[in-house]
Amino acid sequence: MSELLTIDGSMGEGGGQVLRTSLALSLVTGRGFRLEKIRARRCKPGLRAQHLTCVKAATRVGAAEASGVALGSTELEFRPQALLAVDLELDLGTAGSTALVAQTVLPALLRAPGPSRVRLRGGTHNPLAPSFEFLKRVYLPWIERLGASPEATLERPGFFPKGGGRVDYRLTPGRLRPFELRARGSIREIRAEAYLANLPDSVAERELALVREAFRLPASACRVIRPRRPRGPGNAVLITIESEHATEVITAYGMKATRAEAVARQAIEEAERYLAADVPVGEHGADQLLLLCALAGGGAFETLTLSEHTTTQCELIPRFLPDLAIERRELSAGRWELSIRRH
Repeated sequence: MSELLTIDGSMGEGGGQVLRTSLALSLVTGRGFRLEKIRARRCKPGLRAQHLTCVKAATRVGAAEASGVALGSTELEFRPQALLAVDLELDLGTAGSTALVAQTVLPALLRAPGPSRVRLRGGTHNPLAPSFEFLKRVYLPWIERLGASPEATLERPGFFPKGGGRVDYRLTPGRLRPFELRARGSIREIRAEAYLANLPDSVAERELALVREAFRLPASACRVIRPRRPRGPGNAVLITIESEHATEVITAYGMKATRAEAVARQAIEEAERYLAADVPVGEHGADQLLLLCALAGGGAFETLTLSEHTTTQCELIPRFLPDLAIERRELSAGRWELSIRRH
């Protein structure tokens, strides 16, 4: 049995991303690891329910042996045995992000010996996590460009803090091929959506009115989505920007005591930063696209100023894939190029 790779869980952004990326890369490379100081930089360190689900999902995908899989655990050992195609169904039991669980196992399943299906229950629209629409409209098309065939279905949305959402992901692997995404191209369409669950219609109306005004959108480009039988109250504003070569989805979430106008302005300001930078990849997707490029053995793209999540990936990926070099280059203020190549 090969020696375990030791990973410091407090490195970089110091949160759950170090765990999720380590699990994904361990599954692909077959290299076991010991993760120490898990989420040491968070107010509640250690594994939370959402992270336990990530470990359980990865254990199934990799027929793995794992120890330290307990709520609050600050150390984990993970030893994958074989990468499997799976039909997996998991319930987070909370409003934890199903998107983050999916982003733990879908990259590894790109290398699986056959098609897989991953069904998850929990949160689909969570603060500090990608929305389902981001995965479907942005992340899965990247996977498709790599050569795989992904599908995603939102069966029921689930909002923080009640959860109760259901999503279904299917993935057929293909021969992975690197790609470059250096230009966004012309803007083809901007549209806005407001999720509204057990809240007054006026909330969505006020949000969409601001987005329409900011981007001069026709009424037909804005819609309200009212889920059937939601578990609890929920609100999210989504702005989708479709360009010639890329799509970006920006999401802002309504929280208790937060005015509708503040939610809309948050989404508007992020969309305006993305549009002004004239890059194809947004701030919150760069870290995940970097991982996908690494699995394909190369690639390059332009993005916004690198987030702490992205710089953490730059440090962590070569620990599992030492034959890869990641280059970071600032093109202009607020605009960066990331590229991966073999040594």
